[in-house]
Order: sequence, then C-alpha cells, then structure tokens
Amino acid sequence: MFGLFKGKSEVEKLQKQYESLMKDWHRLSTTDRKASDLKYAEAEKIAKRIEELQSK
Repeated sequence: MFGLFKGKSEVEKLQKQYESLMKDWHRLSTTDRKASDLKYAEAEKIAKRIEELQSK
C-alpha cells in the first residue's frame, strides 16, 4: 500500500529498457544484421550499467 506512489528505481528502469532492446535485437536479427548489432551493443552497455549499480 505504501509503495503505491513509489517510483521505479534506476535499475528497474534500465532492466525494462534492456528487455526492450533485446526484443528489438531478436526481431532485427533475421532482417537487418547491422541494426541488430547496434541494438545488441546498446543492450550490452545497459547490462554493464545494471551490474555496476547492483554491485554497489
């Protein structure tokens, strides 16, 4: 009840963004390899950022 108005943490936001990028990466992997590689690289940057935040 008290968490009703609590905003999402930065890690939760990054995880949501990571999931979205991975879906795009998978969809593009069969049609546009270059765009697929760019999405994957961006997702990896976000994954590293998530790991950094969780290790603190």
